[in-house]
Amino acid sequence: MKTGLVLSGGGVRGVAHIGAIKALEEYNIYPSHISGTSAGAVVGALYAGGCTWEQILDFFKSTQIFSFTNYARSKPGFVDTEKFYDHLKSYLPKDSFASLKTPLFVTATNLLDGTLKVFQKGELIKPILASAAVPGLFAPVSFKGGYYIDGGTLNNFPVDLLKIHCDQIVGVYVNPFEKMNIADLKHAHNVLERAYHIMVANETILKFEDCDLLIRPERMAEFSMFSLKNIDILLELGYSAAITALKSNDQRIKLTSEAEFEAMNGFCINEPKFS
Repeated sequence: MKTGLVLSGGGVRGVAHIGAIKALEEYNIYPSHISGTSAGAVVGALYAGGCTWEQILDFFKSTQIFSFTNYARSKPGFVDTEKFYDHLKSYLPKDSFASLKTPLFVTATNLLDGTLKVFQKGELIKPILASAAVPGLFAPVSFKGGYYIDGGTLNNFPVDLLKIHCDQIVGVYVNPFEKMNIADLKHAHNVLERAYHIMVANETILKFEDCDLLIRPERMAEFSMFSLKNIDILLELGYSAAITALKSNDQRIKLTSEAEFEAMNGFCINEPKFS
């Protein structure tokens, strides 16, 4: 039984993905394939690379998005996306899709021709950074003739990439889309973020029905895409939402034992990532 795990974009809200992964493992659900966009691409890559949920959480806690050294110079963005290369490589020392324990699909948007690019082989870290380059804040990433931004611009919930590979799909969607009040749109960044969510929700909601298990953490609208101060709360919200979804699961999702997962992927899920 092949299980796909789809992780949406959502900025720092992507920490909720980590809580969902923790809950899925407690129910012996392990992915045979992973697809992700933006923050989901980052979490997905770390998980596919063999990191535990604790190590993925450590990555987010140790990432200084707005450090002065990360500011972009002569690039169209406030933050130089490629400045995070070394930090990500410390968790993914082999910069290659081929080094991953689990097949991974990452989406990014090519600004030059307006097309969606799906990365699944070759160099790993630049495609991840490209997928996470939220326009307006993070500078686009130049890579192999393309100029890439956030994959969520065209595909924020890449369920479609796993349908032909997997027997069942678990989707984790961490973007909010509730009705808002004018009082919540006081600043330009609030308006920009709201417009972004309206854009991606139009094509995303149709994909929910393709998930055998859909996890949608509550209260996501309370948290900014870029604030790191609520990481522990986001982790718990993702975990709680996953546990609730799993408890109400009508047995459409089949469990995978650790032995089956290890045999399928060729490694021990408890293998430490770092020396």
